[in-house]
Amino acid sequence: MEADITSQAAGLASNTDFSLLSLFLRADFIVKSVILMLIGCSIYSWAIIIEKFKLFKKINLEAEEFEAKFWKSKSAETFYNSLPANLDNPMASLFKDSMQTLLKSKSKSNLNERLSGMLEINIEKQMVKIDKGFTFLATVGSTAPFIGLFGTVWGIMNSFQSIAISRNTSLAIVAPGIAEALFATALGLLAAIPAVVAYNKFNSDSKKYTQKLENFSKRFLSII
Repeated sequence: MEADITSQAAGLASNTDFSLLSLFLRADFIVKSVILMLIGCSIYSWAIIIEKFKLFKKINLEAEEFEAKFWKSKSAETFYNSLPANLDNPMASLFKDSMQTLLKSKSKSNLNERLSGMLEINIEKQMVKIDKGFTFLATVGSTAPFIGLFGTVWGIMNSFQSIAISRNTSLAIVAPGIAEALFATALGLLAAIPAVVAYNKFNSDSKKYTQKLENFSKRFLSII
């Protein structure tokens, strides 16, 4: 009798398709919603990761080129006049905005203090643009595992309900539901891990670039 039950369970298990697509299609509405949400979060996270990776590579190279040209120029005003109208380099934009403030300033009293304050505001303005998307990465990194866990708990509850209805505790009956549930947890981790790693890296890169802008500002102030 025991052998019959074991062979029956093995037969049912062998006929069950455990591919990712089948796990998704067999899942109920709640679990499917969780899976789709996690897939969407993961895709958008990777889009931000790729975009920020390219951005930091670009602005670091541009910052080095800009500083080299700036310190080789005859004067700050001459260099300012040679800049193009449209700039997407944060350091060049910082310098341009600060020079506009300097040239438009009629009063020369407390000019250093006012320019220093303007530089701080402009640095913050540039970093807000650069840091865009960081909040989403941090949110995905902290919440995706719990969203996946919610899907897992819900799926396991459905599995236990199936056991109660069928009154069959065979592994072949329980396994598909548990596999669907664990699929949600796996997706949660798959979305969270790259987001956390990327957030930590880009946050570090952002602090380094902020320091680079602040160092340039101090040196710029010293020659005004």
